Amino acid sequence: MSKDSLDSLFERLHGEFDVAEPQKGHHERFLEKLNQKQGTIVLHRKKTPWWKHLSIAASVAIVALLGYQAFGPKPSIKQQVVRMAPEVSQTEFYFANLIEEQIAVLQEEKTPETAKLVDDAMEQLQRLDKDYEALEEDLIKGGDGKIILSAMITNFQTRIDLLKEVLSQIENIKNLKKQNDESYTI
Repeated sequence: MSKDSLDSLFERLHGEFDVAEPQKGHHERFLEKLNQKQGTIVLHRKKTPWWKHLSIAASVAIVALLGYQAFGPKPSIKQQVVRMAPEVSQTEFYFANLIEEQIAVLQEEKTPETAKLVDDAMEQLQRLDKDYEALEEDLIKGGDGKIILSAMITNFQTRIDLLKEVLSQIENIKNLKKQNDESYTI
């Protein structure tokens, strides 16, 4: 057939095409009739069992959970240390409170005469804090736990000793100033 004869065929049949949807169950009825005429068995499509859909959904959920654990937010160093050695958090809480109290007293005692001493002490505390953070990282990386925990406690004790020493020196400065003020006569 040429292109012209196809075009003329479509023009002639225009409006006579059946474009309606077949009725529900058409496929099954067609297969029944085909089986009766030919005497063959044509299998019907089986419906997918509900458990297959459920297993697919469960697989997707497991993959999402594993992805979240692998690529989700990582716990902080503090959280990892607490997980490895729970006693560290209790010890740290105790020492941190003592140190904070001493720092508050130190800041109250800051005067023009003691400013340099207080500032130097604060710098030393910052260095000790950085050393403590390095010890936490060493603990996480798998260093010798007992030695590192001992070093962490020693770090806290060093901070407290430093604060006590600075407060003692400030008290001596205040006493010297008081004595100089008393001995000065007008």
